[in-house]
Amino acid sequence: MASIPDIEMVDAEDEYIHVRFRDPDRYDEIRTPDWADNPAESVSEGSEVRTGKIEGEDDWEVTSVLIKKSVGEEKAKEQAREIVEKIES
Repeated sequence: MASIPDIEMVDAEDEYIHVRFRDPDRYDEIRTPDWADNPAESVSEGSEVRTGKIEGEDDWEVTSVLIKKSVGEEKAKEQAREIVEKIES
């Protein structure tokens, strides 16, 4: 079982708190996949998961989670960790 990555950065955007776990620059491709909606929504309504794929690799990793700004930064970090745990464990 992979360990959950540490949070690298938290940034408040327009509607979301963007909780970043991995540097997006290391990925060849980044997506917001539909399959991640269920685990994300089960933790935080309206949240989104971004995943990245390293060139030459088959696996996609969670790069960041966007949580609705209304939950607040501390709660957003907790919820983002929970979402990554559901997806990557």
